[in-house]
Amino acid sequence: MISRKIILPVVLIALTAVSCVTGKRYNSLNDRNLMLLSERDSLKAENVWLSMSNRELTTKTMQLTEETGRLTEEYEKAQADLTLSRDEVSRLTTRYDDLQRAQQELVAGKAQETQRLLAELRQAQTDLKQREDLMRDLEMNLDTKKATLEELTYELERRNARLAELEKMLDAQQKAVKALKDKVSDALFGFENNGLTVTMKNGQVYVSMDDKLLFKTGSYEIDANGRTALRKLGALLEKNTDVTISIEGHTDDVPYRAAPGQQILDNWDLSVKRATTVVRVLTQDTHINPKRLVASGRSEYMPVDANKTPDARQKNRRTEIILTPDLTGLYKILESY
Repeated sequence: MISRKIILPVVLIALTAVSCVTGKRYNSLNDRNLMLLSERDSLKAENVWLSMSNRELTTKTMQLTEETGRLTEEYEKAQADLTLSRDEVSRLTTRYDDLQRAQQELVAGKAQETQRLLAELRQAQTDLKQREDLMRDLEMNLDTKKATLEELTYELERRNARLAELEKMLDAQQKAVKALKDKVSDALFGFENNGLTVTMKNGQVYVSMDDKLLFKTGSYEIDANGRTALRKLGALLEKNTDVTISIEGHTDDVPYRAAPGQQILDNWDLSVKRATTVVRVLTQDTHINPKRLVASGRSEYMPVDANKTPDARQKNRRTEIILTPDLTGLYKILESY
């Protein structure tokens, strides 16, 4: 620390030199003086801090001296307490040996118990893994069955919707067939139950004409009464363009005997010629598209009554006109199943 004896001469010298230096030199000395003053103040503060630290160290030294004395007393007391007689040391040694043997026996027993527990633990781990694998398989199967169930549910719902659509179409088809039957019955009013019947079967309308209404025995020429009925039916079918027309000729089981000059060979030939004759009458004076017509002969092989009686044979000699409404929409639904 710089004393006043040093500072004052410096200041006097500085003041004396002021008058003989230039302004620039004066400013430099003044800065130097300020720096020295700042250093002095710093040294004073450091002196104060060192004084405080000295007092703290003195206090701690006294505390440590007291603590050292106390610990010395405790150490001496502990030394006295640790002094044991030979009998006590022997007793403790024996007790220690007993305890050590007991510990060894216990360890040996524990080793066996430990082996048993380890075996049980390994078995438990194996069972757990098996159960986990089983659970995983069950979960996978459950997911698969769930997905399958969802697919089946969707397919069932889709099929139910299509069945509902099919039922709706079948109902509409049934109504259409019923309406067609009613129209046919109205058109042939007066002929029903007089050798002609109109029935519904398998979604179709059957117009069945007995042999006595249309043809003479063994002939395929239609008489006037039958021709009138067919023309009325043809006029109706001309208006109902969505109806397919099938004409089937049927005979009894009596073998056909051709008369001299006739070109009919047998019942097959007769049934076919009768069917084609009906086709010609239906299309006469009408604009029925020939593509709607199918003519076929069934001969004697589809009887309505298989008995060999005259009455049964009379029933079997018939011509059936089968009317089928357009079932295109229904077929499309059935094909999609």
